[in-house]
Amino acid sequence: MALSFVLDDRMTLQLKAIDLKAARRAELLAGLDRDSREAIHRQARISTIGASTRIENAVLTDAEIEWIDTTLADDGRPTAFAARRARIEAKLSVDRERSIEEVAGCREMLSVIYSQAEELFPLSEATLCGLHRELLKHYPQAAFHLGRYKLVPNSVIERDVRSGSERTVLQTSDPGPITVTAMAELLAWYNRTLRAHPWPLAVGCELVFRFLACHPFQDGNGRLGRSLFLLALIQSADPSLAPLARYLAVDRFIEQHKAEYYSVLARVSGGRFHPDPHEYDIQLFLAFMIKAVDAALDSIVVYKKRIDTIRALSESATGVLQCFKEMPEQRLTPRFIRQQTALPERTVSRILRGLVDEEILQRYGRGAATRYQLVF
Repeated sequence: MALSFVLDDRMTLQLKAIDLKAARRAELLAGLDRDSREAIHRQARISTIGASTRIENAVLTDAEIEWIDTTLADDGRPTAFAARRARIEAKLSVDRERSIEEVAGCREMLSVIYSQAEELFPLSEATLCGLHRELLKHYPQAAFHLGRYKLVPNSVIERDVRSGSERTVLQTSDPGPITVTAMAELLAWYNRTLRAHPWPLAVGCELVFRFLACHPFQDGNGRLGRSLFLLALIQSADPSLAPLARYLAVDRFIEQHKAEYYSVLARVSGGRFHPDPHEYDIQLFLAFMIKAVDAALDSIVVYKKRIDTIRALSESATGVLQCFKEMPEQRLTPRFIRQQTALPERTVSRILRGLVDEEILQRYGRGAATRYQLVF
């Protein structure tokens, strides 16, 4: 089964290098206890949720998302968000309401992907629509088109939050028969090709790009499309990457290189949807995603170091850190920390310096204006 583009020798070497690095990361994870592996997965998941929603101009930080995740995990029921919604919105302020809804939906969609990916192969239209419903079910304005292909034309849009400007990156497929046909052909190709091709990472990249070029749903295509990349890695049964997919925060690299990401989408497509995928230069998107996966594999080591550092903290330092975890949206003063922990000033100052040195906290200001905030 073939891709719609040619893998040259250079890209093949890059894919082999990714496989070798993935094997090393798998060895690292295999040597850890279950709690450590789950902690790394949680950091990758929160990072993915944060980056994917911020790419679409949500505003919550990873530290705030970690707090939401902890709050919902403590409940543990499928209705956790509905039950805890008022508390979360009160904590993080109502002006971030849609961001909170997007985070909750993205969290639940990823949970389905992580836990059910193997059972969802072959990938079907019903599965895509189900994932779309999970993604947007907490956003009331999406109720009309939840889990349904678009009825109104849409495009891939790059928005600048600071300036309020936006530009069209890619004119997507028209709603109706063109989108329905393109998606049917894409899913059929994916199901035939994924497990027959030697490089499933490349298959996943083509799946994601062609999905984004169709933009089949009215809203949520970017978040869902990028999540399909993780789904493809897990469904591939690739011995190197499939076991690691749940530990990869690929969207973090995309967020950090957002302008390049949109530029690549435009260059691959020429700015418009093509019914024939051979007209795309998908190898350009693959080159970008190889860099994203490479960075995500490096992040596994970073996550492990952070977890080891937090576990090694003293009881007093753990108490100080807990103050920040309970108020992730705020910059706290040393005085407030002393009041909350009843620790001496010298002890609090020493702990804060240590947490900054370990890049767990960020320091802002000087002197009496000094504030600290949690870094994820």
